[in-house]
Amino acid sequence: MAELVVATFNLHAGVDGWGRPFDVVSSCADIDADVLVLQENWTPDGEEGLASLVATSLGYEVHQVALSDAILLEAATATSGRWGPHKRDRDARRLWVADSENLGRVRQRPGGAQARSGSWGIALLSRLPVGRLEVFELGRLPRDQSVRRAILAEIEVGTSSVTVVGTHLAHFTHGSPILLQRLRRSLPPPSQPGVLAGDLNFWGPPLSLALPGWRRAARARTFPSGRAHSQIDHIFVTRAVEVISGETLKVGNSDHWPLRARLAVR
Repeated sequence: MAELVVATFNLHAGVDGWGRPFDVVSSCADIDADVLVLQENWTPDGEEGLASLVATSLGYEVHQVALSDAILLEAATATSGRWGPHKRDRDARRLWVADSENLGRVRQRPGGAQARSGSWGIALLSRLPVGRLEVFELGRLPRDQSVRRAILAEIEVGTSSVTVVGTHLAHFTHGSPILLQRLRRSLPPPSQPGVLAGDLNFWGPPLSLALPGWRRAARARTFPSGRAHSQIDHIFVTRAVEVISGETLKVGNSDHWPLRARLAVR
């Protein structure tokens, strides 16, 4: 059987809650995955995005798609040792994801910080050869600020191939089970080698019920990174994929810890 390492990492645009950047390239190097699925990939207008920077620096082939317009404000002065300000302090929020009209209001707030415009999305990076590649439209939920999409890539692993799907779903309070039903139609059948990875914004047991024939490759708390109490980042595999190991890694300074699994394709 041929082995590969798959990981998923929500980057939070490469900053902590105060807007202070962390070394995304070094963090991804520490993850050391053959296939790396990134969420909240920040791409400033007219500049290289985080996923492209990782790919160039670490030798990955990169495929990425935007989900929303975004604004990243300059770093705020930390007033505590917390990862970021309290959620109720909206004026201290650094990363804003919305349509262009709402983001314009952020720029116009009195005494507002300097703002950089860009996009917020997902990316799939691979050090292994990529065959078929598709982007699936999952749609936009009424309460969600982003269009949701999934990236599918056929990855060559030795003499075999495995279908890897990466995505970032909306929160379940926004109706993400609807997106999950749409996503399921794009997944390979459980009899074929397949991997689903990403920030699914949902807990493992209900996801397992919603994905018959798929199982979790890693069980570990990933969110929030300061004091992780839940797993909402997942790697699911079909029965044609053997799980050798699965773990969370405490690297970077996002609000999520990355999740990594070592797999074997039958």
